[in-house]
Amino acid sequence: MPKLVVNVDHIATIRQARLAREPDPVQAAFLAELGGAEGIIVHLREDRRHINDRDVELIGKTVQTNLHLEMAATEEMQSIALAREPYMVCLVPEKRQELTTEGGLNLVGQEQRFKEFLEPIQARGIHSSLFIDAEPHQIRAASEIGAEFIEIHTGHFADALREDERGVQLQRILEGITAAGELGLKVNLGHGLNYTNIKAFARVPSIREYSIGHSIVARASLTGLEQAVRDMVGIIRTFAD
Repeated sequence: MPKLVVNVDHIATIRQARLAREPDPVQAAFLAELGGAEGIIVHLREDRRHINDRDVELIGKTVQTNLHLEMAATEEMQSIALAREPYMVCLVPEKRQELTTEGGLNLVGQEQRFKEFLEPIQARGIHSSLFIDAEPHQIRAASEIGAEFIEIHTGHFADALREDERGVQLQRILEGITAAGELGLKVNLGHGLNYTNIKAFARVPSIREYSIGHSIVARASLTGLEQAVRDMVGIIRTFAD
């Protein structure tokens, strides 16, 4: 059964809106695990707009499941990953002007660069993932780089307004999952998934993890975080029925 891994970045976003001490993403990570999350994700951005170094350190020390660190492929972030040794590093594209990650990495033509970047991380026993769109050439490049996982960007599917466009995007993701499996890559899904659209993947084999943040934090603002996580875990568990 796929695992739910909860991104607590948006808890930090609320904190940073007032440059305050609360809400604390460290506490949010605890509640997410209490609700059934099997991993916690934080994206440490170059500009520290939400998650900061203190959050990464304390969550890494207190998490009872696994810490996933999303980051850009920079020397600074590589040093932080090697110092903190999370369970998994997921490389993502990063632009200062974006509100949230807008698409996957472009790996084509940069295979050697990413391969060399990941080598010391993998040598520490840290799992590696690449956040990419479900495009055949990107999936092949991920395989050549030697990442263990890819995380397929589901944002285009989630944002599609028309049913026909949503169907096109869903089919692209499904084909990407199959292609990745044939190349020996493990597949996670993330970005824009919510309590409704995740059901499109109910009977899809080979999905290891769902990375979900915004939708859970949005519901948590009304129901509480522990219950919001329990609700999502309950949906995913029906996939095995």
